[in-house]
Order: sequence, then structure tokens, then C-alpha cells
Amino acid sequence: MCQYSMQKTTTKFHKLKKYLYLSCEKRKKMMKSPYLIYNNVQDGVKPSDFMQDYHVHILCRCGSIRFKANNQWHEAHGGSLVIWQMSNRITNVSYSPDAEMDFLLISWEFLQTYNPEMIWATKGYVLLKFDPVIRLDDNAFQMMNTDFGLFRNRIYHPQPLFQDETIGRLLQVFLFDLWNVVKQELEHYGADDNQSRIFLRFLFLVQEHCKQNRDVAFYADKLCIVPKYLSEICRKVSYQPASDWIEQFTGNELKRLLDDRSLSLTDIADEMNFSTLSFFSRYVKKVLGVTPSEYRKQLS
Repeated sequence: MCQYSMQKTTTKFHKLKKYLYLSCEKRKKMMKSPYLIYNNVQDGVKPSDFMQDYHVHILCRCGSIRFKANNQWHEAHGGSLVIWQMSNRITNVSYSPDAEMDFLLISWEFLQTYNPEMIWATKGYVLLKFDPVIRLDDNAFQMMNTDFGLFRNRIYHPQPLFQDETIGRLLQVFLFDLWNVVKQELEHYGADDNQSRIFLRFLFLVQEHCKQNRDVAFYADKLCIVPKYLSEICRKVSYQPASDWIEQFTGNELKRLLDDRSLSLTDIADEMNFSTLSFFSRYVKKVLGVTPSEYRKQLS
């Protein structure tokens, strides 16, 4: 039995086991929740089943999980925390046969509502964008394990009043604990509170509009600032200009569409608001390093 297995803890997932026998109607109702928590062994579901709809926080207990995030390979083992942000493109997910993990699912809207501190949230976002695996020492693992236990208890024993507010406060405690774990990595990121808010709002807008708009000026106008200032903020917060972030989000969307063989290149060009197929091809070559046709050949 591995060091971090749930079988070594006093909590035996009685409530989670009971969940398996809930009616289909009640299960569907729970699936619409802005927050959920599961264990892959106890519940027969995997984190990758939910990554399109939630931010996924994975506490790895045993075995390993391997995946690509934004086209870079990562691997996590027992005693690690993995965070898949919805803006990250997660692919090629595989689990070792002995993998056991708890995973907390939080919707984008719920996270925005209860995000307790903008500067550290922005730093964390940038860090996890490039390295979604956090290696935990024993003390950090126990702290995360305690937080997951509190989520589990409150989610599966809901209160008749203030349920969202209760989970929201637990989320804030969890984020404070998380930022303490990675504080050394985050301390070199610099931004004030207003800049952090603008940067996060910019990322939200890019995620929402990158299919149709890829000009920095469009997003600066939405934020009521000039393009030069937007790029200055992005460079200060993330060491990347605004245009790079737009290309990253657009590149993820292009890959998702190109992976869908039912869509023709013309279909994708139209959906991404390119005026001509040749312009579309040049842009894909610039962002992905290969033409659309070459990208699809690589999938074969």
C-alpha cells in the first residue's frame, strides 16, 4: 500500500461510496454543481472526464498520471498536486494501473466569485500555466489532504443554508494554503492589485473572444486602456506581451479544432473568422509552426 493511499486514513469515503447508488436524476443534478470532489478508485471516474467544464485540482496519492499541458509533457506521482486550469490545453492523459487520486472540481465562475486575493491569484495562474505539477513535502501534503477532507465533508454533507458561501470560504483557505506551498516560486512575479485585475480580466476576454478577435487593440478597448499599457501590464505580470497570450489561447483553440476530423479546413477558417484560407494557413504556420495540413498529417 502506498504512503498516501486513502486506505491509510480514518476517512473511508462512506459518503462517496453511497454516491454510487444515488439515482440517475440526483447524479445529474450534482453534475451541474459549481464544485465537486471525487476519488477515482472509489467513484470510477477520472479527472480528465471533467477538464472541459472545471478547473481540476488533483491530489495524487498513489501511482502516476502523465499528460501534455500546452504541448509539454508532465508527470506526477504520489505526493504531488496537479492543477489543470481551464485555459490550459490538456491532452494525452494516461494513468498508471495503481493510480489513486482525489480531485476537486471548481467552475470558472465560482472561482472568480470567491477568489480571495488578486495579486497572488495572478502569480499562481502564470506559474501553473507553465508548470501544473507541484511536488509536495510531507507537511504540505498533509495540509492539502486536510483541505480536501474539509471539501469532501461539506460537499457530501451539504448545509441547508449558506452552502455556496461555506464552500467558497473553504476554497479561499485552500488557495491561501496553496500559495504558501509555492510562495518561493511566486515571489519574483511583480504586479500591483489593479494590474493583476486587468491581467486576469484580459485573459478571461481572450479565452472568450480569441476565435473572432486576435488584435491587442480589441482587448485594450474592452478594458478601456491603450494597447501599449496592456502589453506593459502583461510583461510586468507574466514576462510576456499581450500578443503572446493571444497567440497561446488561439493556438490551443486551433489545435482543438484541427483535432476534430469532422471539420474541414474551410470550416475551421470560417469559425475562427479568417477572411481567406491562405491567411488562415499562414497564421496557423506562425502559431503552431506547421501548416494546417501538416498538423493533421502528424495526427495520423
